[in-house]
Formats: sequence, structure tokens, C-alpha cells
Amino acid sequence: MAGAPVTFPRGREVVLGVSAGIAAYKSCDLLRRLQDEGFLVTVVPTPASLNFVGKATWEALSGRPVSTTVWEQTESVSHISLGESADLLIVAPATADVIARIAQGRADDLLTTTILASSAPLIIVPAMHPKMWLNPAVQSNVELLRNRGVVVMDPEIGRLTGSDSGIGRFPETASIMKEVRIISKTKPALVGRKIVVSAGGTREAIDPVRFIGNHSSGRQGLAIAFEALRAGAEVTVVAGATDPFNLPGATIIHVESAREMQAELDKQFLECDALVMAAAVADFRIAEQSMEKIKKENLTELSLVRNDDIVATLARQKKSEQIIVAFAAETSSNLLELAEEKLKTKGADFIYVNDVSDGAIFGDENTTGHLLGMDIAPRHFSDVSKYEVARNIIEAISARWGRNG
Repeated sequence: MAGAPVTFPRGREVVLGVSAGIAAYKSCDLLRRLQDEGFLVTVVPTPASLNFVGKATWEALSGRPVSTTVWEQTESVSHISLGESADLLIVAPATADVIARIAQGRADDLLTTTILASSAPLIIVPAMHPKMWLNPAVQSNVELLRNRGVVVMDPEIGRLTGSDSGIGRFPETASIMKEVRIISKTKPALVGRKIVVSAGGTREAIDPVRFIGNHSSGRQGLAIAFEALRAGAEVTVVAGATDPFNLPGATIIHVESAREMQAELDKQFLECDALVMAAAVADFRIAEQSMEKIKKENLTELSLVRNDDIVATLARQKKSEQIIVAFAAETSSNLLELAEEKLKTKGADFIYVNDVSDGAIFGDENTTGHLLGMDIAPRHFSDVSKYEVARNIIEAISARWGRNG
């Protein structure tokens, strides 16, 4: 029976507000860089900003519907739903007009109502003519917002529209992303990397209604996939039987049996940089699956065939820079010794061994175990969040690539 749906911690939803300045086109690059680092972006342009960059462009780049007024998508009460789901709000570019309206608490379009309806951190990225930026009214509004805890970036000095030059230029995307990382507490350690994560248990059919398999909710594998997305990786999840989940940003491939999982991972491993094998793959399958339900009185014995060790098989063909993280579930008191032996025999780079004594961790939010690697000191975890373990695994993968140049 499936457990509760897997809900992921907040941290990836960004509302990108765009106001009516010529620098609006530069926010297209900002949107792309946010996506590169694992953020899910909803663009909320002001109506006037569409004179610079159109709605179709924002929808194509973000992959999400775009609204400008509260009268669109009224069934979802868009300003409330956007404000509540946002982990971060960015207004880039921010004109003198939109800065004034935010400072005054006005709510006369979807962007300003969303800002009022959200408790998420707010970054404002001004871009305007130098005389407008230095106007006492604008400076007063900026000071007011900063005193409220809003991050208002200073515009840069440089060439502006036409022949004008001075302070007011839209900051470089790299500068904006630096602020985003500080506020969101993310590290883009895996940008440009392809990570494959297996999750959940496999089911080996006996007949159309029965199967054998291993306990698994898939939660640990999904937590790793989530943290890899936050680190900017391109993530594919090969999922067996798991608790219900939704993981925007990842490619999800569903499989049933160990052989289906192995076939899919054989394909995915050719192009990936790292494989995290968190799935609970059944060690055996039925020698001959029945295509019809076997009557209870005839089901007296089962003939089993051992499934291949997927990690060991893939490890024999991995390239020098590819990384494999194996998983093991043990009930013995000598977990570390068993994990060290499996690390060597499987040919993996790292292994996380779960302590599943008395049925612990299956379907739980927390886990207990050890993370080992050939070139790291063992890391011990006792009743910690599976996301903490996931972050440590992602950090270990990133650090290995760092050590290897």
C-alpha cells in the first residue's frame, strides 16, 4: 500500500517580476541562469513591460503560463497562489514607478499584489536613467524598502539607452545570481552535470496479481534527486514502486522489474556523469512468470533466479570521471565492515549503508546510517532527515570532481 505523497522542502520556486524598462530583455538571460541552477521560475510581467518583451517569449522560456493581471486565471486566485508558493521574489528590471508602488504598498497589477501577498524574500534590481535613480524621491523609496528588509541592488555605472551613460545600468546577471545564491542558500555545484538517480523498489511478478519485492518508499532517492536539482544538475529519476510524488524539473522514467530498471540504467549510464543507485532492487525474480493467476492451492513453491547486481555491472564499464553511489540496507551490528566490503566488491565510489534494524527508515522522513568512500572519512548519521543525507551525498560527488580537477 502506498504511503503518504512525498512533499519536498521549499527552496526552488521563484517569481520573476519584470517591469517596463528597456533592460527587460536582459531578464531573459537571468531567467535562463536561474533555470540552470535548478530554480523553477514563473514570470510576472507588468502590462507595460510587454511592449519590450512579449508574453509568448516569457512562456516559451519559462515553460509556464504567464499572466499580468489578477483577472487572468481567476480560479486559482493567482496573486495568492503565487505569493504563497514563492520561495523568492525578484523584480528585474525594477523601474522607478514599480519601486514607488512596492514602497507604497500599492496593489494595482498582478506583480504588486503578488508581492504584497508573499512573505518570501524580495530582491529588487533597479534599472533607469541616472537622473531618475538619483532623484530624492527614488532614493527615499529605496531606503524605505531596505529598512523593511528588502534587498535593493545598486545599479551599475555604464552605457545606457542612446548616448547616455552613468549610474542606472542593469547589473550583470552574475551579480544578481550571487545575491540569489546568498538568499536561497544554494550552491550551483552541479551545473552542467547529468545525474541519474534510481529510487523505490522493484516488483518481480509471480503472476498477474502477485509479486515479490523489497520494502522501499523511494524517499531517500527522491531526496537526492531534489538536492541534485537544487545544485543545478540535469536529473533523471528511474523510479520503481515509490510513494506518490511530484518532482518538477526532473525527467521521470517508471519501471517495474529489476530487469526493466537495469535496461533503463544501461541506457542512461552512457551519458550521465553520476549514478546514485538508491533503489531497492529485488535480489531474485521468478524463473517462470505465469501469465494467468495461479490458484492458491497450486502455489506451493517458487523457483527463483538471481537478478544481476546492477551497480557491479555498470561499475565495470564506467569511465574514469563517472561516479557511482551505491546503497545497502543492513541489520547487522557491523555495518561499517559490511559497507566497506560492498564498496570494494561493487566497484562503487561511495556507498550509503542504512541501518534498517526492526524495520527502521522504510517510509520514514529520517534515516540512520553511514556514508563511506574510498577517499573520504566515514560520515555517520543518526536519526537525521533524508535530505541531510542527500545533501552530504551531493557534496561528496561534487568534492570528488573538484579533487580530480
